[in-house]
Amino acid sequence: MDGILNVLKPPGMTSHDVVYRIRKLTNIKRTGHTGTLDPGAAGVLPVCVGKATRVAEYVLETDKTYRAELTLGTSTDTEDVAGEIVKQSVVPVITEKDVSRVLTELLGPGHQIPPMYSAVKKNGIKLYELARRGETAEREPRPVNIYNIELVRLQAEKIIFDVKCSRGTYIRTLCVDIAAKLGSCGHMSFLLRTAVGPFALDKSYTLEELEELDAAGELKSALLQPDAALAHIEAIYLSAEDAQKVSHGVSVSVSEAKESLVRVYDPGNTFMALAKINSGILKPIKVFLP
Repeated sequence: MDGILNVLKPPGMTSHDVVYRIRKLTNIKRTGHTGTLDPGAAGVLPVCVGKATRVAEYVLETDKTYRAELTLGTSTDTEDVAGEIVKQSVVPVITEKDVSRVLTELLGPGHQIPPMYSAVKKNGIKLYELARRGETAEREPRPVNIYNIELVRLQAEKIIFDVKCSRGTYIRTLCVDIAAKLGSCGHMSFLLRTAVGPFALDKSYTLEELEELDAAGELKSALLQPDAALAHIEAIYLSAEDAQKVSHGVSVSVSEAKESLVRVYDPGNTFMALAKINSGILKPIKVFLP
């Protein structure tokens, strides 16, 4: 039972809660998610099971896509609906053209200051732990990239938008920034993650659906192979002789000269390993075949 489950996390559960349910379902302790979703948020949460946990770090690097709802006129200490209200302001008259203009301004590379209620660490302590003690800490801006952002609907004081962004982008903070640019304050009132890299919402399973598959003895049908998470990494195909060497962790010579990370396949198109190429030498770093 090795692979990746594309789980649809419901609101009200932590990402760890989901992992716990999958561990109980599969009876496999070596299980982990690939990027935390806040308890109040819903959506795609890929969960790696067994040997597939070895690719979790690469899923973390992939882009994310969300549908978010911003409520104007009220800001909270957590920047989302779970927090305490810290400010209220009048919501000016806003048109769809106004919102689209502001969203366009946010496109491309930029920087964000992580919110205090986040898992970012300061001197070894998570920021949300400091925030719960009533403390604040200086936070360094972090690079983010907004690849696409579009207005879905504007209704009274609520703005619904879709965004595709780089790892580490806080949609809560993005909502606060949008509200400020529109001359108001605001908070994120709902969040749905619609994709994590190649894992899409329409191909995800609820926990109940996975439990039904398990009861029918068909849970393996929902498991994706580990390389399903690695489509953003270049593939290389080896001869049978070189594939045999790599399966034992032995480096081989390849014609590829540039330095790169690659996923390795044998002549039968079986995913074998992740490897690094340097000066024409392919060195396996993670082998997935016995």
